Amino acid sequence: MSLRIVFMGTPDFAVPTLAEIVGQGHEVVAVYTRAPARKGRGLAEQPSPVQAMADRFGFPVYTPRTLRDPEAAATFAAHEADVAVVVAYGMILPQNVLDAPRLGCLNLHASILPRWRGAAPIQRAVMAGDQETGVAVMKMEAGLDTGPVGMLERVTIGRDETSGDLHDRLSRLGADLMARALAALSRGALGFMPQVDDGITYASKITNDEARIDFSWSAQQVHDHVRGLSPFPGAFILVDLGKGVERLKVLRTTLVDAAGIPGTLLDDQLTIACGTGAVRLLQVQRAGKGAVSAADFLNGARLEKGARLAIEESPT
Repeated sequence: MSLRIVFMGTPDFAVPTLAEIVGQGHEVVAVYTRAPARKGRGLAEQPSPVQAMADRFGFPVYTPRTLRDPEAAATFAAHEADVAVVVAYGMILPQNVLDAPRLGCLNLHASILPRWRGAAPIQRAVMAGDQETGVAVMKMEAGLDTGPVGMLERVTIGRDETSGDLHDRLSRLGADLMARALAALSRGALGFMPQVDDGITYASKITNDEARIDFSWSAQQVHDHVRGLSPFPGAFILVDLGKGVERLKVLRTTLVDAAGIPGTLLDDQLTIACGTGAVRLLQVQRAGKGAVSAADFLNGARLEKGARLAIEESPT
């Protein structure tokens, strides 16, 4: 049985779920997303990825600044939805909105709840060196990702997998999981289990300050830090390549069995000593330029073995 659905989402991660809902034959009565943002050199307004897809299908799109005022809540209730599907929407839903759909609001969350509740579950899982994560469909309530879970799927995180790689895998897996959850919901067969109290962690937003690499960490910690922040916002070091101190993003690394003074260049392949062990930089990005391989970077950067690659001063 098809359902009347309000879809609420904003970034690329949410797009496969909207596409899957359409493919399953459900009736999308409205799409809620964040308002277009000004981007690029001309600061032209660009719709969110979800809005771009909704426009192609001809769905009515709503971009309210808040859902807390009575008019916005009344508009939402007027859709008379069976269920709202929420995927990385980026806005808090007040209780009257949560209560409006006949069967409630379902959220697709990219973690094994209750681990990594919050805004950045994919990045935090990789940064922490977790060996597995997953996607969960939960029924939303007022607390931050505290609702009971209806379905959950686990995946193994690859040892060199970045958060960008994992993001793409989980977005596709999550779309399939939500489709199965909606099918069960339409039959009255979707049950929910309360989250356990043990193992709760919070995935706070990534700040620019914490993106900096500290080579006094172990090589494993540095490796996890880099891949957890790749491609965005990008872990970084400060280097002087002959034109003053600049920020160098590190997008991919690999572990190397070597040792030396932390932060020191050990060879001509961008291997850098850590507190224990070493990492080899595989892909980097200078400010204002595209990402390149270590070999291409070294063609334009004169670095000698024994150089102290990471420095403490901030660029002016």
